[in-house]
Amino acid sequence: MYTYLKYISEHGDERMTTITDIAQMAGVAKSTVSRYLNGGSVSYETKKKIENIISKTGYTPNAFAQSLKAKKTNIIGVIVPRLDSYATSQTLIGIDEKLKERNYQMLVSNSNQNLEREVENIYTLAKQKVAAIILLAVQITDAHTEAFNKTQIPVILVGQQHKEFHSLIHHDYKSAYDIGKYILEKGHKRIAFLGVTEKDIAVGKQRKEGLKQALAKEKDCKVKYYETSFNMMEALNKAKIIIEDFNPSIIVCATDNIALGTLKAAYSKELQIPQQLSITGFGGYEVTGVIHPGLTTVKYYYKEAGKMAADLILRLINSERIEKITFSNYELIERESVYNLLACKL
Repeated sequence: MYTYLKYISEHGDERMTTITDIAQMAGVAKSTVSRYLNGGSVSYETKKKIENIISKTGYTPNAFAQSLKAKKTNIIGVIVPRLDSYATSQTLIGIDEKLKERNYQMLVSNSNQNLEREVENIYTLAKQKVAAIILLAVQITDAHTEAFNKTQIPVILVGQQHKEFHSLIHHDYKSAYDIGKYILEKGHKRIAFLGVTEKDIAVGKQRKEGLKQALAKEKDCKVKYYETSFNMMEALNKAKIIIEDFNPSIIVCATDNIALGTLKAAYSKELQIPQQLSITGFGGYEVTGVIHPGLTTVKYYYKEAGKMAADLILRLINSERIEKITFSNYELIERESVYNLLACKL
């Protein structure tokens, strides 16, 4: 059930170290060692004593073997919609770092943006007896709700919210409102928003609504709303249509990937950025700071959000009370992709 180094007992017999041996050597109960291994509360002195013994013996619990017998494991299932995403990878890094600090392991399951497969992953992880699930959600359907209610596994939703479950969400509405205020301050009044389906409440609806509310304060505005997918090439093609049909002074893009596709579309039309077309995004991907011109965007701290999600799920596992909704941090980063129309009129 475990992976160990050999241990010489006081009687001279050579065998593999067990959790009982660790407890005897530390002078504590077996349950105390188990609690330490599962991230539970242990005094500082006892923790250091157990850590020293584990270091000397080389004792390493095999979490997957444990799950075959235990009712509760130290494995956290993490369901992601896609693996080829900056936001996903950074969030996973944060989750993994925090879980390792607490002697938990992460088991990643990719749905490949297929909602049916995502629901299947919930049941599969439940059969593998994970202690809890973190879902990097795009949509929460009735099938998701039913799966979580049937499996009765603690869950944290990341990126979306639902009245029945605890959620860690980005400030999608508020950050979009900030973007709206910002572009109005730069004098933009012919504005296009390139978003995604409103079935995605956070990216598709909240970001659109936040922008719409900010722009409503300026009556002398012409605004059009468009929809694409998260795919960069699809965004590129949609942006070409927007440029041809509407000729906006700025395109506010719901994600940085959509913004990068829009940037490529503008260059294909031989437009100067930002003088002839300004562009903004959401996400704060690293590439947005090294391209030219640099992209003005909302930076979400995905790695920090991952750590927060891991901390929240561990508190749920330990029956601690947490808020129904927790917000991650964000920052509006101003770079060179937005032209100041007011300054050029002075």
